[in-house]
Amino acid sequence: MSLYSRITQVAVHLPAGRESSQAIEDRLREHSPGMRIPPGLLRRLYGLDERIVAVEGDLPSDLASRAVHRALEQAALAPGEIDLLLFAAVSADVQEPANSHIVAARTGLSCPVFDISNACNSVLNALEVADAFIRGGRYRRIVVACGETLSRLSRWTLPSPTALRTGLASLTGGDMGAALLLEASAQPGITGSTFMANSAGWPAATLFNPHQAPGKPAGLHIDSDQLLASFLGLDTRAAQWMKEQHTDPEQLRLACVHQPSVPFVRTFCERLGVHPDAIVPTFHRTGNMGAATLPLQLALAIEEGRLRPGMQVALFGMASGASGGVMLIDW
Repeated sequence: MSLYSRITQVAVHLPAGRESSQAIEDRLREHSPGMRIPPGLLRRLYGLDERIVAVEGDLPSDLASRAVHRALEQAALAPGEIDLLLFAAVSADVQEPANSHIVAARTGLSCPVFDISNACNSVLNALEVADAFIRGGRYRRIVVACGETLSRLSRWTLPSPTALRTGLASLTGGDMGAALLLEASAQPGITGSTFMANSAGWPAATLFNPHQAPGKPAGLHIDSDQLLASFLGLDTRAAQWMKEQHTDPEQLRLACVHQPSVPFVRTFCERLGVHPDAIVPTFHRTGNMGAATLPLQLALAIEEGRLRPGMQVALFGMASGASGGVMLIDW
């Protein structure tokens, strides 16, 4: 009998804290008094109304662990019934050991664990790996966990126009935890995926490790124009792959797409031919959730009754580097 993988549970943990775009701009003015920050700049450039912010003591593993607990409760599974845990996120408590060990220890899991890191595509790549493991018969139940604390990458001291240009996007990051449970099934769930990269575009968005790359620019630096340019061509390849899968983007009733800004999503829909009504908008009220963006949209679609058994859903991932990915799922 052929084995397939299905996503059977999606759980998210959203911290209670909120920070409005006006509050972010006021704080930026306080720390960068020499720069003129026009009112409404973040809403005008990015479409941000507010972002979700975790309490000071919460780490990425805390947010991920809460989501894993919720996923196990929803599935009525004990920790010992999970075969593998993958931690996939931009954020991390530690560089050594793997963050997945921390999440496993806090949730009572005793299975093998490891981390998967590919910027905002980390969760999508983890789903790819989990799908391959399950199809190959190696594991039957896999949890993909994600914890993002991207608000802490905010650069508040932006003393020049150049610094403002490369630092403004850092003020849009949000915080949350997410978990997805994948299980072996006789019925298809994940039906196909494709991944691509334009690695020459890596300098467009950087966060250097100060311990391993001393002397490099500190903090998150994003050149939005260069980053957008690094994705050119990836969308064409994604569209061609979908055509080969006999899937028309215009016919999708639900499409989850990475959301670094509202204008970015609008441009994505135009270039791929996805109808805007198929999108689950999140950025304006959460901020950029990094690798947790796709599971957040799945969870909201389930909650709102937009995602039901038998539907086809497409996951579109884009990440600095640059990399792209598309995954088709029969829900």
